[in-house]
Amino acid sequence: MPLAGSCMCGGITYTVDADKYVRALCHCTDCQKWTGGAFTSNAVVPRGSFKVTKGTPSSYDATGASGKINKHFFCPTCGSSLYTELEIMPDMTVVKAGTLDNGDASLGGKIDVEFYATHRPSYLPALEGVKQEPQLG
Repeated sequence: MPLAGSCMCGGITYTVDADKYVRALCHCTDCQKWTGGAFTSNAVVPRGSFKVTKGTPSSYDATGASGKINKHFFCPTCGSSLYTELEIMPDMTVVKAGTLDNGDASLGGKIDVEFYATHRPSYLPALEGVKQEPQLG
């Protein structure tokens, strides 16, 4: 099932050519800082299936809770968070679901896993029936 997405201004576009992907929320401190929110919603896709089709994103390296580098990619014009490449997951790209086009930001109405569930703000309950991971992986 191909996916496509873009930043807010349309300067960066991308495609994902993957039949399956993991639908994940991440509550780690890094994701909270990156979005200014309580978590990120993500499509975790095979890295080889992800391709930037327009523009050149900027990037910022942060050291994640794992002690490994989280390389965050964003639009240099509008600042939209687009995707992350995690050293701890070298074969995957973590696409920020809010940048997906065609209503795909809803991730099909299903979440597979919540990462760093121990960092979830106390006002948010765990999603029922969703795998809860205290860390990544």
